[in-house]
Amino acid sequence: MTTTNRPAGVRGFNAEMRRVAEASEAERLQALVTTISSYIEHYHGGEVTLVAFQDDVLQVHLSGACEGCNLAPVTLHGWVEGTVKQFFPHIKAVVAV
Repeated sequence: MTTTNRPAGVRGFNAEMRRVAEASEAERLQALVTTISSYIEHYHGGEVTLVAFQDDVLQVHLSGACEGCNLAPVTLHGWVEGTVKQFFPHIKAVVAV
């Protein structure tokens, strides 16, 4: 199949992948945290926000239903940190502030 025969969605997807590939690490990290937050909000009513990233440590803020929840550490380390480290293996830790 040639490019001209592809549906518009495929061309749009390819353009998006080029944009992502050209994005800085900070932009890609922000996009990932935003995506994780949308899942947490949808399934748990909580939210995660990127606060800072320096010295390979990501600082995030948990809010909404995550505030005061006994399972917030599980969400932070199991869901947020686990996912972030899949895409950014050099990150040493994800901490809540």
